[in-house]
Amino acid sequence: MKKIFQSVFDFLLFSNIFMSLCAVAQALLTFQLIGVKPMFVVLGLLFTSTLGIYNFCILITRPKQPESSPHKRVRWFFGHYRLMVTFTIVSLLSLIPLFFLITTESKILLIFLGGLSFSYSLPLFTVGDHKFGLRNIPGLKPFLITLVWTMSCVLFPVLEVLHRHTDDISMRDTTILIAKRFLFIGALTIPFDIRDLFDDRTQGLKTIPVAWGEKNAYLFCQVLLAGYIALLFLFRHNGFNTDFWALSFTVFLTGWLIFKSAWKKDEYYYFFYMDGVLILQCVILMAFRFLIGH
Repeated sequence: MKKIFQSVFDFLLFSNIFMSLCAVAQALLTFQLIGVKPMFVVLGLLFTSTLGIYNFCILITRPKQPESSPHKRVRWFFGHYRLMVTFTIVSLLSLIPLFFLITTESKILLIFLGGLSFSYSLPLFTVGDHKFGLRNIPGLKPFLITLVWTMSCVLFPVLEVLHRHTDDISMRDTTILIAKRFLFIGALTIPFDIRDLFDDRTQGLKTIPVAWGEKNAYLFCQVLLAGYIALLFLFRHNGFNTDFWALSFTVFLTGWLIFKSAWKKDEYYYFFYMDGVLILQCVILMAFRFLIGH
Protein backbone atom coordinates (compact mmCIF):
# COMPACT_ATOMS: atom_id res chain seq x y z
CA MET A 1 0.00 0.00 0.00
CA LYS A 2 2.79 2.37 0.92
CA LYS A 3 4.56 1.64 -2.36
CA ILE A 4 1.38 2.40 -4.35
CA PHE A 5 0.88 5.66 -2.46
CA GLN A 6 4.51 6.65 -3.11
CA SER A 7 4.13 5.90 -6.83
CA VAL A 8 0.97 8.02 -7.10
CA PHE A 9 2.57 10.79 -5.06
CA ASP A 10 5.67 10.84 -7.29
CA PHE A 11 3.48 10.85 -10.37
CA LEU A 12 1.50 13.89 -9.21
CA LEU A 13 4.58 15.84 -8.15
CA PHE A 14 7.10 15.00 -10.84
CA SER A 15 4.70 15.04 -13.81
CA ASN A 16 3.82 18.66 -12.88
CA ILE A 17 0.13 17.85 -12.34
CA PHE A 18 0.46 19.15 -8.78
CA MET A 19 2.08 22.34 -10.11
CA SER A 20 -0.83 22.78 -12.53
CA LEU A 21 -3.28 22.40 -9.64
CA CYS A 22 -1.35 25.16 -7.86
CA ALA A 23 -2.08 27.49 -10.80
CA VAL A 24 -5.76 26.55 -10.68
CA ALA A 25 -5.86 27.21 -6.92
CA GLN A 26 -4.31 30.65 -7.35
CA ALA A 27 -6.93 31.55 -9.98
CA LEU A 28 -9.67 30.28 -7.65
CA LEU A 29 -8.21 32.50 -4.95
CA THR A 30 -8.51 35.50 -7.28
CA PHE A 31 -12.14 34.68 -8.06
CA GLN A 32 -12.89 34.39 -4.33
CA LEU A 33 -11.23 37.69 -3.47
CA ILE A 34 -13.12 39.61 -6.17
CA GLY A 35 -16.38 37.84 -5.27
CA VAL A 36 -17.05 36.15 -8.62
CA LYS A 37 -17.92 32.55 -9.50
CA PRO A 38 -14.97 30.66 -11.05
CA MET A 39 -14.85 30.42 -14.85
CA PHE A 40 -14.09 26.98 -16.25
CA VAL A 41 -12.27 28.31 -19.31
CA VAL A 42 -9.82 30.23 -17.12
CA LEU A 43 -9.14 27.25 -14.84
CA GLY A 44 -8.84 24.87 -17.79
CA LEU A 45 -6.40 27.11 -19.64
CA LEU A 46 -4.23 27.60 -16.57
CA PHE A 47 -4.10 23.87 -15.82
CA THR A 48 -3.22 22.75 -19.35
CA SER A 49 -0.80 25.61 -20.08
CA THR A 50 1.09 25.10 -16.80
CA LEU A 51 1.34 21.36 -17.41
CA GLY A 52 2.47 21.81 -21.01
CA ILE A 53 4.98 24.60 -20.41
CA TYR A 54 6.60 23.08 -17.32
CA ASN A 55 7.01 19.71 -19.04
CA PHE A 56 8.29 21.36 -22.22
CA CYS A 57 10.95 23.29 -20.28
CA ILE A 58 12.14 20.06 -18.62
CA LEU A 59 12.22 18.20 -21.95
CA ILE A 60 14.38 20.79 -23.72
CA THR A 61 16.86 20.97 -20.83
CA ARG A 62 17.39 17.20 -20.72
CA PRO A 63 20.81 16.32 -19.25
CA LYS A 64 23.13 13.94 -21.10
CA GLN A 65 22.56 11.16 -18.56
CA PRO A 66 19.26 11.84 -16.75
CA GLU A 67 19.34 8.43 -15.07
CA SER A 68 22.49 9.56 -13.21
CA SER A 69 21.06 12.91 -12.10
CA PRO A 70 21.28 13.74 -8.38
CA HIS A 71 17.68 14.99 -8.60
CA LYS A 72 14.94 12.39 -8.21
CA ARG A 73 12.54 14.53 -10.24
CA VAL A 74 14.85 14.39 -13.28
CA ARG A 75 15.38 10.64 -12.93
CA TRP A 76 11.63 10.04 -12.60
CA PHE A 77 10.65 12.37 -15.44
CA PHE A 78 13.00 10.88 -18.03
CA GLY A 79 12.34 7.38 -16.68
CA HIS A 80 8.77 7.97 -17.93
CA TYR A 81 9.88 9.83 -21.04
CA ARG A 82 7.18 8.66 -23.49
CA LEU A 83 4.40 9.31 -21.00
CA MET A 84 5.69 12.81 -20.31
CA VAL A 85 6.02 13.62 -24.02
CA THR A 86 2.43 12.44 -24.50
CA PHE A 87 1.26 14.53 -21.55
CA THR A 88 3.01 17.59 -22.97
CA ILE A 89 1.56 17.20 -26.47
CA VAL A 90 -1.99 16.53 -25.23
CA SER A 91 -1.93 19.48 -22.80
CA LEU A 92 -0.60 21.90 -25.44
CA LEU A 93 -3.12 20.72 -28.06
CA SER A 94 -5.97 21.10 -25.56
CA LEU A 95 -5.07 24.77 -25.28
CA ILE A 96 -6.28 25.41 -28.83
CA PRO A 97 -10.08 25.08 -28.34
CA LEU A 98 -9.91 26.81 -24.95
CA PHE A 99 -7.88 29.67 -26.42
CA PHE A 100 -10.74 30.62 -28.78
CA LEU A 101 -13.17 30.93 -25.87
CA ILE A 102 -11.40 33.84 -24.18
CA THR A 103 -11.37 37.56 -24.93
CA THR A 104 -8.93 39.31 -27.26
CA GLU A 105 -7.26 41.07 -24.32
CA SER A 106 -6.69 37.76 -22.58
CA LYS A 107 -5.35 36.20 -25.78
CA ILE A 108 -2.77 38.97 -26.12
CA LEU A 109 -1.78 38.59 -22.46
CA LEU A 110 -1.43 34.79 -22.67
CA ILE A 111 0.53 34.93 -25.94
CA PHE A 112 2.96 37.34 -24.28
CA LEU A 113 3.26 35.22 -21.11
CA GLY A 114 3.50 32.02 -23.14
CA GLY A 115 6.31 33.53 -25.19
CA LEU A 116 8.19 34.43 -22.00
CA SER A 117 7.64 30.95 -20.57
CA PHE A 118 8.76 29.03 -23.66
CA SER A 119 11.79 31.27 -24.23
CA TYR A 120 12.80 30.99 -20.56
CA SER A 121 15.08 28.00 -21.12
CA LEU A 122 15.77 28.35 -24.84
CA PRO A 123 19.29 29.51 -25.84
CA LEU A 124 18.08 32.62 -27.68
CA PHE A 125 21.23 34.71 -27.45
CA THR A 126 24.85 34.14 -28.41
CA VAL A 127 27.96 35.90 -27.15
CA GLY A 128 31.06 34.46 -28.77
CA ASP A 129 30.75 30.68 -28.44
CA HIS A 130 28.43 30.88 -25.44
CA LYS A 131 24.67 30.51 -25.90
CA PHE A 132 22.26 31.57 -23.19
CA GLY A 133 18.58 32.20 -22.55
CA LEU A 134 16.50 34.65 -20.53
CA ARG A 135 17.10 32.67 -17.33
CA ASN A 136 20.85 33.40 -17.60
CA ILE A 137 20.38 37.18 -17.40
CA PRO A 138 21.35 38.31 -13.85
CA GLY A 139 18.35 38.65 -11.53
CA LEU A 140 15.82 37.91 -14.27
CA LYS A 141 15.01 34.27 -13.39
CA PRO A 142 12.85 34.81 -10.26
CA PHE A 143 11.33 37.99 -11.71
CA LEU A 144 10.16 36.20 -14.88
CA ILE A 145 8.66 33.28 -12.94
CA THR A 146 6.85 35.63 -10.54
CA LEU A 147 5.61 37.89 -13.35
CA VAL A 148 4.20 35.01 -15.40
CA TRP A 149 2.46 33.43 -12.40
CA THR A 150 1.02 36.72 -11.13
CA MET A 151 -0.30 37.89 -14.49
CA SER A 152 -1.72 34.44 -15.29
CA CYS A 153 -3.45 33.87 -11.95
CA VAL A 154 -4.61 37.43 -11.24
CA LEU A 155 -4.80 39.65 -14.33
CA PHE A 156 -6.11 36.92 -16.66
CA PRO A 157 -9.15 36.05 -14.48
CA VAL A 158 -9.83 39.76 -13.87
CA LEU A 159 -9.81 40.50 -17.62
CA GLU A 160 -12.30 37.72 -18.25
CA VAL A 161 -14.57 38.93 -15.45
CA LEU A 162 -14.49 42.53 -16.70
CA HIS A 163 -15.27 41.50 -20.27
CA ARG A 164 -18.31 39.48 -19.22
CA HIS A 165 -19.49 42.34 -16.96
CA THR A 166 -20.09 39.91 -14.12
CA ASP A 167 -18.61 42.42 -11.69
CA ASP A 168 -17.04 45.86 -11.59
CA ILE A 169 -13.42 45.75 -10.45
CA SER A 170 -11.53 49.03 -10.18
CA MET A 171 -8.03 49.54 -11.52
CA ARG A 172 -6.91 50.35 -7.96
CA ASP A 173 -8.20 47.04 -6.58
CA THR A 174 -6.66 45.10 -9.47
CA THR A 175 -3.28 46.79 -9.00
CA ILE A 176 -3.24 46.07 -5.24
CA LEU A 177 -4.27 42.45 -5.86
CA ILE A 178 -1.46 42.04 -8.41
CA ALA A 179 1.10 43.71 -6.11
CA LYS A 180 0.23 41.46 -3.16
CA ARG A 181 0.35 38.28 -5.23
CA PHE A 182 3.63 39.36 -6.84
CA LEU A 183 5.24 39.72 -3.41
CA PHE A 184 3.83 36.40 -2.19
CA ILE A 185 4.87 34.33 -5.21
CA GLY A 186 8.20 36.18 -5.41
CA ALA A 187 9.00 35.08 -1.86
CA LEU A 188 8.25 31.46 -2.81
CA THR A 189 10.55 31.42 -5.86
CA ILE A 190 13.73 32.38 -4.01
CA PRO A 191 14.06 29.24 -1.78
CA PHE A 192 14.19 27.16 -4.97
CA ASP A 193 17.15 29.25 -6.12
CA ILE A 194 18.77 28.78 -2.71
CA ARG A 195 18.34 25.01 -3.04
CA ASP A 196 19.96 25.16 -6.50
CA LEU A 197 22.67 27.58 -5.34
CA PHE A 198 25.62 25.30 -6.20
CA ASP A 199 24.20 24.22 -9.59
CA ASP A 200 23.30 27.79 -10.57
CA ARG A 201 26.75 29.03 -9.61
CA THR A 202 28.49 26.38 -11.73
CA GLN A 203 26.16 27.13 -14.67
CA GLY A 204 26.82 30.85 -14.39
CA LEU A 205 23.25 31.78 -13.41
CA LYS A 206 23.23 35.05 -11.46
CA THR A 207 20.30 34.35 -9.15
CA ILE A 208 19.63 36.32 -5.95
CA PRO A 209 21.27 33.68 -3.68
CA VAL A 210 24.33 33.55 -5.96
CA ALA A 211 24.68 37.35 -5.99
CA TRP A 212 23.68 38.15 -2.40
CA GLY A 213 24.45 34.97 -0.49
CA GLU A 214 22.16 32.42 1.14
CA LYS A 215 21.41 34.28 4.39
CA ASN A 216 20.57 37.55 2.63
CA ALA A 217 18.33 35.65 0.21
CA TYR A 218 16.33 34.16 3.10
CA LEU A 219 16.06 37.62 4.66
CA PHE A 220 14.81 39.04 1.35
CA CYS A 221 12.04 36.41 1.30
CA GLN A 222 10.82 37.60 4.68
CA VAL A 223 11.00 41.25 3.52
CA LEU A 224 8.75 40.40 0.55
CA LEU A 225 6.24 38.69 2.86
CA ALA A 226 6.36 41.67 5.21
CA GLY A 227 5.52 43.86 2.21
CA TYR A 228 2.52 41.63 1.53
CA ILE A 229 1.30 42.03 5.12
CA ALA A 230 1.80 45.80 4.87
CA LEU A 231 -0.35 46.01 1.73
CA LEU A 232 -2.93 43.73 3.34
CA PHE A 233 -3.07 46.04 6.37
CA LEU A 234 -3.07 49.33 4.45
CA PHE A 235 -5.70 48.36 1.86
CA ARG A 236 -8.24 46.38 3.86
CA HIS A 237 -11.72 47.11 2.51
CA ASN A 238 -13.85 45.78 5.34
CA GLY A 239 -11.54 46.18 8.31
CA PHE A 240 -10.02 43.13 9.94
CA ASN A 241 -12.39 40.70 8.28
CA THR A 242 -12.16 36.96 7.62
CA ASP A 243 -10.10 37.39 4.45
CA PHE A 244 -7.55 39.55 6.28
CA TRP A 245 -6.93 36.93 8.96
CA ALA A 246 -6.93 34.02 6.50
CA LEU A 247 -4.36 35.64 4.20
CA SER A 248 -2.25 36.84 7.13
CA PHE A 249 -2.19 33.33 8.58
CA THR A 250 -1.06 31.96 5.20
CA VAL A 251 1.76 34.50 4.97
CA PHE A 252 3.08 33.65 8.45
CA LEU A 253 2.88 29.94 7.62
CA THR A 254 4.78 30.58 4.37
CA GLY A 255 7.44 32.54 6.22
CA TRP A 256 7.90 29.64 8.63
CA LEU A 257 8.17 27.11 5.77
CA ILE A 258 10.76 29.28 4.02
CA PHE A 259 12.73 29.61 7.26
CA LYS A 260 12.58 25.84 7.78
CA SER A 261 13.69 25.18 4.19
CA ALA A 262 17.21 26.22 5.24
CA TRP A 263 17.51 22.76 6.81
CA LYS A 264 15.15 20.82 4.55
CA LYS A 265 16.94 20.19 1.28
CA ASP A 266 14.98 17.20 -0.06
CA GLU A 267 12.90 17.60 -3.21
CA TYR A 268 9.62 16.53 -1.59
CA TYR A 269 9.79 19.44 0.83
CA TYR A 270 10.09 21.94 -2.00
CA PHE A 271 7.74 20.40 -4.56
CA PHE A 272 5.01 19.49 -2.06
CA TYR A 273 5.20 21.81 0.95
CA MET A 274 6.63 24.94 -0.66
CA ASP A 275 4.64 24.73 -3.89
CA GLY A 276 1.68 23.42 -1.94
CA VAL A 277 1.37 26.80 -0.20
CA LEU A 278 -0.17 28.05 -3.46
CA ILE A 279 -3.03 25.58 -2.95
CA LEU A 280 -3.12 25.98 0.81
CA GLN A 281 -3.65 29.74 0.52
CA CYS A 282 -6.90 29.12 -1.36
CA VAL A 283 -7.99 26.29 0.96
CA ILE A 284 -7.33 28.36 4.11
CA LEU A 285 -9.34 31.30 2.77
CA MET A 286 -12.27 28.99 1.99
CA ALA A 287 -11.99 27.33 5.42
CA PHE A 288 -11.94 30.67 7.27
CA ARG A 289 -14.98 31.87 5.33
CA PHE A 290 -16.85 28.65 6.06
CA LEU A 291 -15.95 28.42 9.76
CA ILE A 292 -15.99 32.09 10.72
CA GLY A 293 -18.22 33.57 8.06
CA HIS A 294 -17.51 36.33 5.58
